Amino acid sequence: MKLFDVYPLFNIEPVKARGSWLWDKQGNKYLDLYGGHAVISIGHSHPHYVDALKNQLDKIGFYSNSVQNPLQEQLSEKLGEVSGYPDYQLFLCNSGAEANENALKLASFVNGRKKVIAFKKSFHGRTSGAVAATDNPKIVAPFNAGHQIEFLPLNDEAVFKEAINSDIAAVIIEGIQGVGGIQLPNDSFLQVISKKCKEVGALLILDEVQSGYGRTGKFFAHQFSGIKPDLITIAKGMGNGFPVGGVLIAPEIKPWSGMLGTTFGGNYLACIASLAVLEVIQNESLMNNATELGNYWIEKLKGFKTITQVRGRGLMIGFDLPESSSGLRTNLLQKHRVFTGEAKPNTVRLLPSLALKKEEADLLLNALAIELS
Repeated sequence: MKLFDVYPLFNIEPVKARGSWLWDKQGNKYLDLYGGHAVISIGHSHPHYVDALKNQLDKIGFYSNSVQNPLQEQLSEKLGEVSGYPDYQLFLCNSGAEANENALKLASFVNGRKKVIAFKKSFHGRTSGAVAATDNPKIVAPFNAGHQIEFLPLNDEAVFKEAINSDIAAVIIEGIQGVGGIQLPNDSFLQVISKKCKEVGALLILDEVQSGYGRTGKFFAHQFSGIKPDLITIAKGMGNGFPVGGVLIAPEIKPWSGMLGTTFGGNYLACIASLAVLEVIQNESLMNNATELGNYWIEKLKGFKTITQVRGRGLMIGFDLPESSSGLRTNLLQKHRVFTGEAKPNTVRLLPSLALKKEEADLLLNALAIELS
C-alpha cells in the first residue's frame, strides 16, 4: 500500500530530537524553530515529560470515557490554575479541529442558532464544521454541519458592528492568525467583539489552538485584551506532540448527558502528557522566557533592512520578505540547518519551543545576517 501523497516533504528523515534540536539519519543536526506548527511547546523529549509518559504506560494507557479517570480532574484543575480560568469547565478531545467543531456545536446548543461569523485568512481545522469556518479556497467542506459562515475582514470594527445581530450563534476568531501569516487582532477589536456578542446573545469562541499555552508570554493571546470568551479551544502545544485537544467552557454553560462525545479524548496518556507540559511551563517559567526572547527577536528582526514587516507576540512571530528573498526559508534549512515555517506568499513564521535559549535564538539572527546581507 502507498501513502496518500498530499504533503510536500523535505528530503530529511529525523531520527532523534532533544530540546530545540533534531538529528537526521545521516547525523546532521538541525535547529527546530517551528516545532511542528507550534506543537513542541516545552522542547523535544523533555525528561520530565518522557518520564511521566513512561510511568503512565506501566499502569494504563487507554480506556474509554465510560469509567472514572482521575487524571482528567487533575488536568482540569491544573489547567485552570495555570491559565487563569479556574471557574471554567474542560471538555477533552483529540485535536484543534475537533475542539473547534465542538465549540461550534456548543454555541448552537446554547442559543439554537446556526449563523457564524469568522474572519478572512482564518484557519480552524479540517473537520466539516471547522472547515466551513476556515477561509481557504483550497479546502472545501463536503457539508457545513448546518452552519452558515460569513467571513469578515480582521480588525474592521465598522464592518463587524454591521454584521453582528441576534441571528448569530457564534463569532470564532484566532488569538493570533497562524496560517494567515501571524496577523494579530487588535486588542480594541477583541473588546468590541466581546461587547457586541454579549449584547446579541452570540457566543465568542477564541481559537487558541496555535496561539495558546504560553506561546505569547501570557497563557492565551486574548488575555492581552482583558476579555473573557465563552469558549476557548486548545490543542497543539497542549501535549508537546501527543495528540490532545480541548474546549474551555464558561461556567454558565451547563452540560447534559450525551451533549458531546469522543472516543480517545481525555485518555490516560493524553492527560499525563498534558499535565507534564503544564508542570514544565510553570516550573521553568517558560512564559517569561517566551516574552523575553520574543521581544529580543522582534527588536533584532526589525533591524534587517530587507525584512519589510515583523509581527507577533512572544514566540509566535512572522516577518515579511520581498519577492527577491522568497527563497530564504529554503536557504535557512539547506545551508544553515534551521527549520522555520511559512505563510504565503512571503512570510517566514517562527514557532519554536518556549524553552528556546538565547544562544539558539542568535543562531537564526546570524544566519539571517548572512542570507540578507
